[in-house]
Amino acid sequence: MTAIDFTSFVDKLASASGDTILPFFRTALAVENKLSGGFDPVTAADRAAENTMRSLIRTNFPEHGVLGEEYGSERTDAEYVWVLDPIDGTKSFISGMVAWGTLIGLMRFGEPVFGMMHQPFTKERFTGDGGAASYRGPAGDRDLHVRKCAGLSDAVLFTTSPLLMNEADRASFRKVENVVKLSRYGGDCYAYCMLAAGQIDLVIETEIKPYDIVPLIPIILGAGGIVTTWENGPARGGGRIVAAGDARTHKAALEMLANG
Repeated sequence: MTAIDFTSFVDKLASASGDTILPFFRTALAVENKLSGGFDPVTAADRAAENTMRSLIRTNFPEHGVLGEEYGSERTDAEYVWVLDPIDGTKSFISGMVAWGTLIGLMRFGEPVFGMMHQPFTKERFTGDGGAASYRGPAGDRDLHVRKCAGLSDAVLFTTSPLLMNEADRASFRKVENVVKLSRYGGDCYAYCMLAAGQIDLVIETEIKPYDIVPLIPIILGAGGIVTTWENGPARGGGRIVAAGDARTHKAALEMLANG
């Protein structure tokens, strides 16, 4: 499969899923809770969008595997495996906020090789292949590049919410938060794309699933950033994640989190 074929197909996935999702946005849609001891919402928009993308993948690449948030895994031992999160940031979605997006990733032999974050409401697409990353949207098309940041005291930090962390991880996060220049909450996938765009410097999260991060890895790396676990391991399996635009900031954050 050539790069041009892949790029064209991902655009089709993004357009089809966006057309499915948008009629639900900022409407009185029903929300189900997937957790008994917390709140993990899912809507008809999530399920319909993933079904749409899975159908297109099955039709065009029946030999490929799929891992999705709503409908699980199929043929994950295949050479190519698609990783789908139809609405990353469902809590923002059901609140009418725009900090959500559709994540579409592709793994080859277990490694992330291409990713897109599509925000259909704002008409923005962030893409990357690990070697380069780009933006398409109302602000014009451009390459994405992270920005320099000498250390934590100069850093702008994002996390979706410290309340999503366990007590020990939250305490470690607070140590980093206490030394950065600015800390902000919210964003989900959008925060990682703002890191790739050079708008922020650091994202720290926990309880991340593979479909939350795999599509974002090629974007972050393609823009010149770094994304690992808190233990400095591969991020593709999810868990506790640190993404940074500058290696110095990444190193400092890992040291502080390890000493938590």
